[in-house]
Amino acid sequence: MGPSHQSALSGSVPLNAICPYFTMFPLDFPFKVLGRATGGDAVLDPFCGRGTTNLAARLHGLPTVGIDAHPVAAAVTDAKLTTTSPEAITACLDEILETGSRCAPPEGPFWELAYHKATLADMARVRNALLEGPTTPARTSLRAILLGALHGPLTKTTPSYLSNQCPRTYAPKPRYAVNYWTRHGLRPPEADIRHIVARRATRQYGQTLPAAADSKAVLGDSRDPAVFGRLGHRGFGWVITSPPYYGMRTYGPDQWLRLWFLGGPPHVDYSPCDQVAHSSPEHFTDQLRQVWKNCASVSRPGARLVVRFGGFPNCRLEPVELLKESLRETGWRTQTRCDVGSVPAGRRQADHFGARSTPRREFDLWAIHSA
Repeated sequence: MGPSHQSALSGSVPLNAICPYFTMFPLDFPFKVLGRATGGDAVLDPFCGRGTTNLAARLHGLPTVGIDAHPVAAAVTDAKLTTTSPEAITACLDEILETGSRCAPPEGPFWELAYHKATLADMARVRNALLEGPTTPARTSLRAILLGALHGPLTKTTPSYLSNQCPRTYAPKPRYAVNYWTRHGLRPPEADIRHIVARRATRQYGQTLPAAADSKAVLGDSRDPAVFGRLGHRGFGWVITSPPYYGMRTYGPDQWLRLWFLGGPPHVDYSPCDQVAHSSPEHFTDQLRQVWKNCASVSRPGARLVVRFGGFPNCRLEPVELLKESLRETGWRTQTRCDVGSVPAGRRQADHFGARSTPRREFDLWAIHSA
């Protein structure tokens, strides 16, 4: 790795911010951990979320695999393992807007207040083209850029997001959003999709990064051993991850707008999504235990597992004990634990509709593959 990549975290790696997502640990966490890796060590994240671990592995020139059951997570991680250019991304968008077939955008009070009519028409055309067309690096990156720009706060100058006032990390529920926008007299901006994509592409893909050799994002359930059997990787040296915290059940409904852009319905789907169950602490730890077993099955002896975990303030269960119980009889032996404090307010970002989130405490647990 060259000096610019070694010092990247003293500034920033813009690609890491391509799209917000849940439980986003900072890039410097996996980046510093992987400073201990040796050349050729493969890195696995079975709950890859927005692909932070996988990007850190890429910065170190290490092969990496990210697995997640959520389509948004897999799409964002895929984009962080892609090599392309801002020019290729904007050219891809221009081609879609010029030659792509028109399609009817969603209708209803939410869509009328969430997006300007012209902006929504462009969004629907690009969505349709990305769903039907071939997969290329430029299309993969364009998809993730638009997932990140799909909703966010209004600005006083040129729009940075496509939507009316929204949170960045999660999509607002339609009834609440319509009431909020109406009450505050907020109208959606006529956001220029070309301008927003060009600006984001320049920022996020204008920096030269190491190629992500022998790396991929996998849309799959980490509880399923068959998913690991299809990875094509054996002998992972590092597993760095952050599983869902106990009680976090809203991954599907909170990402409904991004799921729509990826081909889902134009409304909130409240049915349970495929994720580690939260019906009871015992069920939660049992399913998490299966994930650790699956990781052990593709890891070399002496491999390291590093887990960032925490709990919500209203959860009376001790997250440390939950995690330790899930590691029992999995082939991983717990070594150390260190507290990392509360999540900073800037990373909670739940106040765009006047709500205030409560900080949660987190810790890192290290284990070694003892099989």
